[in-house]
Amino acid sequence: QVQLVESGGGLVQPGGSLRLSCAAPGSIFSIATMGWYRQAPGKQRDLIAQVTRVGDTNYADSVKGRFTISRYNAKNTVYLQMDSLKPEDTAVYYCRFYRIYFAYWGQGNQAPVSS
Repeated sequence: QVQLVESGGGLVQPGGSLRLSCAAPGSIFSIATMGWYRQAPGKQRDLIAQVTRVGDTNYADSVKGRFTISRYNAKNTVYLQMDSLKPEDTAVYYCRFYRIYFAYWGQGNQAPVSS
């Protein structure tokens, strides 16, 4: 069973910043595309940021210019830097490592944005 370890969630005020991290086994990290998803209360889980194994990134329009996804190969970890947070960013955030023949999810981290 492959386990992804997420950390970094927590309450933040509007306009603030938060950094999420997701660590994976090296055998998975080196070959997978990695995505950050979020699920707001009562809504579906959506992909918001993605980075390929060679470092190409892609963002949802709702977070473009505010969120940054990055890979730190030496630690087998992917980060999501979230800046200029808004109340509508409140969600549970999940990481996912995947290729066409496998997909693994992190446990999820709550990130409420509220004053």
